[in-house]
Amino acid sequence: MNEDSLRLLLDFGLLVLIWLVQLVIYPSFLHFQKEGLVGWHKKYTPRITFIVLPLMLGQLMLYGSLLQQEKTVYSIGSFTLVLIAWLLTFTVFVPRHKEISANSYSEKTLSQLVTYNWGRTVVWTALFIWNVLIQQPY
Repeated sequence: MNEDSLRLLLDFGLLVLIWLVQLVIYPSFLHFQKEGLVGWHKKYTPRITFIVLPLMLGQLMLYGSLLQQEKTVYSIGSFTLVLIAWLLTFTVFVPRHKEISANSYSEKTLSQLVTYNWGRTVVWTALFIWNVLIQQPY
């Protein structure tokens, strides 16, 4: 499998994952009782990390490699989108997940997960669509 195909595969994996998180997983948090969510969240977080982290690391490495090989609008723009997704993940979402695990969250925290996650949803959707369009032979 070449790097272009692998980037497309990772982008697709994150696209599917982020839409599941946006439409199913985060909204479901609002339906838990506080004790139930904390217990579930402590199980959920390592399980989802097992899926998310390899996809995000792979994406970062492949787009970083592409950027080293060529400085184009596509490589710079794509790498920037990946960095935005990382920045959002570690500055916005990780702290809120820590609040849930520590049982120091509010319903506002849960609502913010859903609302703020639209940013990552847009970023990973745009990256996938852009990658598909670039991959098309003309």
